[in-house]
Amino acid sequence: MTAPRSRPRQLRQLGAGIFQAGISSFRLHLAAEGKSAKTVRTYTEAVQWFAAAHLPARASRAGWEEVDRQDIQRWMAGLLARYSGAYASNQYRALQQFFKWLAAEEELPDPMAGLHPPKVTGKLVPVFTSQELSRLARACAGRSFAQRRDTAIVAVLTATGIRLSELAGICYDPDAHRSDVDLWQREITVRGKGGKPRIVKISHDAARSFDRYIRVRARHAQAYRPQLWLGVSNRGPMTASGIYQMIARRGRQCGIAVYPHRFRHHFSHTWLDRGGAEGDLMELNGWTSPQMLRLYGASARSARARRTYDRIMQDRP
Repeated sequence: MTAPRSRPRQLRQLGAGIFQAGISSFRLHLAAEGKSAKTVRTYTEAVQWFAAAHLPARASRAGWEEVDRQDIQRWMAGLLARYSGAYASNQYRALQQFFKWLAAEEELPDPMAGLHPPKVTGKLVPVFTSQELSRLARACAGRSFAQRRDTAIVAVLTATGIRLSELAGICYDPDAHRSDVDLWQREITVRGKGGKPRIVKISHDAARSFDRYIRVRARHAQAYRPQLWLGVSNRGPMTASGIYQMIARRGRQCGIAVYPHRFRHHFSHTWLDRGGAEGDLMELNGWTSPQMLRLYGASARSARARRTYDRIMQDRP
C-alpha cells in the first residue's frame, strides 16, 4: 500500500475568486474568538483550498449560498482517494466550522447539516519504553550549557506532556512572582490554546534538571531575556521549531524516533495506565473535550489487557 501523499504546499497562493470575501470574514471571526494562529491558519487554508480547487469546476456556483452537500461529498471523496482518512477528516471539520459560521452569519441553510466526517481508522499511540527514555537521557547527559538545557527540556516534556508551543512559551525570572517557573512548588505555568493559562506539576527529577539548567543559564550573555530556553554560543531564545529540531537530533544520536508530541502521548498513556483520574488528566493537558481521553484511554486499556493476559495465561505445572 502506498503512503498517503503529503499535504499540498503554498495553499495561501490559491485564488478563491468570488469566494475570497467569505474566507476573509471567516478568518476575522476566528481571530475575534481568540483562536490560536495555528487554528486560524488551518481552518482558513482548508476553506481556501476547497474554494480554489473545487468550486471553479462548478461554473454554476455564483456564491457560497449556492454550494450544496454534493459539493462537499465530491470534495471529500477526492481527498479520501489521495490522502489518509485522518487528513480528510481534519479538512472536513474545518469546512464544517466555516459553513456553520456562514449559516448563522447570513441566515443560510448549512450544506453540511446531516453529513458525517470520514471514518478514521484507529492506530496505536506511540509511547516510549523505559529503555528508550534512558538512552535519550544519556544522549543529553553532561555539564555543558547545551547538555543541561536539553536534559531539562526532555525532563519537563516527560514529566508533563505539555505542547511544544507551551514549552517554548515558558518565561523565567529570578523573582518567583514574575516567573512561570516555581521550583519550590515544582510547578510551571503554561499558556495553552487561545492563551489560556494553566499550572502543571513536574517531578523531583525534572525539578533537579531544571535547577541545573537555571544555574548555567545565569552565565549566558542573554540571561536577561524572559524566554526560558536560550540558544548555544550566547544566541537568543529558542523558537518552537528550534526545540523540535534539537529533540529530533538527540533522538537520532541514540537511534530513537523522537518528536515533541510523542512525549504528550507517553505522559497521557502512562497517567491512565497507572490509574490516574481522567478528569485530572484533562486538567493537566488543557483538554476541554473528552475526545482525546477516549484515544488515550483505549491505549491504556490495551496495555492493561496484555499484562493481565500474562498473569492469567501463564504456563502452570
